[in-house]
Amino acid sequence: MRTGRGKIIVVDDDPIIRQMVTSFFIDYNLPTAGAACGIELRRHFEGGDPSLVILDLRLEREDGLDLLKEIRSRSDVPVIIVTGHCLDEADRILGLELGADDYVAKPFSVRELLSRVKAVLRRQEIGRTSRHQTPDRGGYRFNGWTLERRNRKLLDPEGAHVQLSKGEYALLLAFLQAPQRILTREHLLQSTRLHEDIFDRSIDVQVLRLRRKLEMDPGTPKVIRTVRGVGYDFAAPVTPF
Repeated sequence: MRTGRGKIIVVDDDPIIRQMVTSFFIDYNLPTAGAACGIELRRHFEGGDPSLVILDLRLEREDGLDLLKEIRSRSDVPVIIVTGHCLDEADRILGLELGADDYVAKPFSVRELLSRVKAVLRRQEIGRTSRHQTPDRGGYRFNGWTLERRNRKLLDPEGAHVQLSKGEYALLLAFLQAPQRILTREHLLQSTRLHEDIFDRSIDVQVLRLRRKLEMDPGTPKVIRTVRGVGYDFAAPVTPF
């Protein structure tokens, strides 16, 4: 399987884990290299974006979440985060909020990690192909807001630019393409290219972030309404242009 632009980078300060993962992936014809710290990771980026980063959040001398923020500030390369414990929910949710594409918890199966890597790369390729075949044009207007698809810009009713993450843009676009309809979490997961095994909570986190930007009172949402036990409904009328 081809990895696209560059190597997969495994960021972990444990040399045994780095060697185990890189050797296993190379055996499956996936070019892979290790990085023990942020400095080594940055060196890999100097030669061009890697195809994917596997990032341990519990590095001994660095905060993995800070490294994730740094990656997202410069690139949309897919990132799979590794958390220290299967019950460490806070790290998982915060990592997803910061733009991670998937996660695994230690101790993990290298075969499962390989499966997740392939799934993330496959979704990225599908998304790239889809964007190439159907370029973003026009946009949508709702409640005085405007989403311009050509440059992925969201403007509030006063015309001010509101910054959207890649995940927030994909989620808002899914809502605007099917307004005033109940959309299940499964539908939204597929639309935003998130991994099915991240559970429905990842969509809830994305919706919460989007509500903070769109709603006058996110505690009592009027635009993105929760349909208990099913999913969400984008209640505002939408006009494409």
